[in-house]
Amino acid sequence: MTTTTLAVLVPVLPFLGAVAGLLLGRTAPGFVRPLAVLPTVAAAALAAVVAIRQGGDAPLDAATRLTPTGSVPIDLALHIDGFAALVAVLVGVVASCVQIYSTGYLRDDPRYPSYTALVSLFTAAMLLVVYSGDLMVLLVGWEIMGICSYFLVGHYWETPEARSASLKAFLVTKLGDVPFLFGLFALAADAGTFRITGILGTVASGGLDHPTLIALLLLAGVAGKSAQFPLHTWLPDAMAGPTPVSALIHAATMVAAGIYFVARLLPVFAASAAALTVLAVMAAVTMVGSALAALAQDDIKRVLAYSTIGQLGYMSGALAVGDRGAAVFHLLSHGAFKALLFLAAGAVIHAAGTNSLTAMSRMSGLTRRIPDAYWTMTIGLLALAAIPPFAGFFSKEAVLVAAEHTATGERTVAPAGAGWIVLVAALLTALLTAAYATRLWLLAFRGRGAEVPDHGRQPIAMTTVLWVLAVPSLGFGLTAFSLDDWFDGHPLTPTLTTVVLGTGLAVVGAAVTYAVRSSLTARAATTAATTAGATAPRVAHPDADAGEVEAEALDLPRPAADPADPGRALLGPLHPYAADGFRLDAVYRTLFVRPVLGAATLVRFLDREVVDTYVRGAGATAKGLGGLVRRAQTGNVQTYLSALLAGSVVLAIVAVVLANAAAGA
Repeated sequence: MTTTTLAVLVPVLPFLGAVAGLLLGRTAPGFVRPLAVLPTVAAAALAAVVAIRQGGDAPLDAATRLTPTGSVPIDLALHIDGFAALVAVLVGVVASCVQIYSTGYLRDDPRYPSYTALVSLFTAAMLLVVYSGDLMVLLVGWEIMGICSYFLVGHYWETPEARSASLKAFLVTKLGDVPFLFGLFALAADAGTFRITGILGTVASGGLDHPTLIALLLLAGVAGKSAQFPLHTWLPDAMAGPTPVSALIHAATMVAAGIYFVARLLPVFAASAAALTVLAVMAAVTMVGSALAALAQDDIKRVLAYSTIGQLGYMSGALAVGDRGAAVFHLLSHGAFKALLFLAAGAVIHAAGTNSLTAMSRMSGLTRRIPDAYWTMTIGLLALAAIPPFAGFFSKEAVLVAAEHTATGERTVAPAGAGWIVLVAALLTALLTAAYATRLWLLAFRGRGAEVPDHGRQPIAMTTVLWVLAVPSLGFGLTAFSLDDWFDGHPLTPTLTTVVLGTGLAVVGAAVTYAVRSSLTARAATTAATTAGATAPRVAHPDADAGEVEAEALDLPRPAADPADPGRALLGPLHPYAADGFRLDAVYRTLFVRPVLGAATLVRFLDREVVDTYVRGAGATAKGLGGLVRRAQTGNVQTYLSALLAGSVVLAIVAVVLANAAAGA
């Protein structure tokens, strides 16, 4: 087959798997798991073949006219460069791991057929975004992902948390999609085409008339989809969905789409220094704010959610300084270790019977119960903290190098001020990232208290996936030295300055957190006798499957604060604000939700009490007149003749009166 044919099959296979899974879910449930796994695995394999054939060379372009529009045509087009080829492999591999993991994690879930069909559709939509060469076709995949996320986040719809989280994710991302759509139309109007190649050619020739307006409109959609400040608040709440869904959204789909979109159209944004500066500020606030929030969270999945927001901030920072190679490199690296972290967290939640780090810190024995999750999650956290030689070290260094070169004037794509903003924020975030990664590891695996109940061995499908993802988390960064051609030919090697600063701050953050934890633990030991009778956290039945455990964990009462939690000591008076996401949800409720609800209440009042009153009055009038007419219909001929005679007399009198009046005039 030609490379073009193989590329077309990559998004088509999981789409067909989704359709077949929905059709056969009830009638032939035995086919559900094969239809979930095999098409996705086949798509991942084909994506790898396409990447090998593309080889980082000239982009592969193919198109056919989808529909004549009379103005700007829409084409069913492919545009596969090195970035697209590698990102498609990431999406396929992570989606395959999620589908395989879910066969064990949700093996007894009655909604598994619809769940796995939605995951396949989600995967197909992201692959369509990655390979698409036309912005309108890309928008189709972009919107399908939003719909799929609504259903997948709300998988446990019995719980109010899941229902509100799915609605919030949908509304916030749609809020960003409205200006995003206007930006696409404005871009096509200036360029005369929706084709990416045509748009890039227009930018190169200086043909964009409104680059700043277009870039800012597009950034609104990117901020919503990729959970960047100020539209990031939906992502932590989306943890109410199943853990495999979290892994898919955070590692390879949805949030990665916005970063990938900016990387693909980076010349459009680079045409406006103001847009790059806005992107740099947005990335800096996102990085630092999310890292502080992660340090204060008690829910293991919310820690990882805020971690994702911060890592996306790193990618946005790289794009703000004009280096899409560093951004996509970190996107690929982050996808591997973040999928590993979420799937390992699912195993930890299952073993502990709770998703609360506060509760886990009072348990012991998790390391022995789940050694596979312990070791693989340790690898993932080391990669997250950017400790060499793990993957996160090399990709974060690439971002730091790009920011350093822009700040010092060695690169002139973006303003030097944007480089300094990104560099300072990224270094501070490196310190905080190591701190909250160390805190998570200590609270989850170094607890002191009752022995963790034995829930049995983890399914082999789950543990196998963890070790598969551990390989790129450990070694992917080392491949960067041989992938320069895939990343615009820019070297991704770290410099001595960034290594010393970045790694040094990470080591300091981890060491300080460990020292504070040890000190607090020793201090808390003196009061252990007074807390020995505290009620142990409720755990799920040992025979419950992982999905049921997670659903029950959502209803756990909030445990008392852990006196040995280093996050509280490190943040001090900032802790309650960071734990609540700096009260942004409260701000949005005051500025947007309450006015909208108030307006809705007013409209409802006007509709019911004013409009309906007129409608009811009109109906009552017609009904009254009908009643009068009905009374006159007696069926008596004499009555009818009398009425006719009386009416004739009245008409005659009126005619005489009018005639006399006319004669007198």
